[in-house]
Amino acid sequence: MVATLYTELDNDFFERLANIKLLVCDVDGVFSDGRIYLGNDGEEFKAFHTRDGYGVKALVSHGVTVAVITGRRSSIVGNRMKALNVAHIIQGEENKSDALASLMKSLGLSADEVATVGDDMPDTGMFTHAAIKIAVADAHPFVTKQANWITTLPGGFGAVREISDTILQAKGVTDGIFGASV
Repeated sequence: MVATLYTELDNDFFERLANIKLLVCDVDGVFSDGRIYLGNDGEEFKAFHTRDGYGVKALVSHGVTVAVITGRRSSIVGNRMKALNVAHIIQGEENKSDALASLMKSLGLSADEVATVGDDMPDTGMFTHAAIKIAVADAHPFVTKQANWITTLPGGFGAVREISDTILQAKGVTDGIFGASV
């Protein structure tokens, strides 16, 4: 077992994390707590954790491509992900399996180089293409049963940072992380 900052992981699984070149996340329930706040005029609000943002920036600065695939469309998501230098922002995609397969093909990546993160049933389509299948701590049981890693932190409260830190630890680069939180 390998002690990470958050939990212990099996040695073989931890070593596989070092091969990750692409991290693909759902948004609602992963980057946010899954709740959608609507104002009286129809304005939509979401909360994002700055620690997750810092983790994404750290991954990107160490050569890991980050993507989001979400079934909803939101300018809030586009703006937030652009601020984090997320390379691929795929919104309004109900077939996440096909979207990820297409992205992997365009990037020339194999399943062993891809990790996916989800919280609810539509996200499991991405699991079929990735070697690392991650469920956030408060994910639906259908998702956690298919995941090979369940974070200790819930979606919207640092789960993406936990994943980022652990991938960077597996790559041996946690000492070289600098920059501002976003």
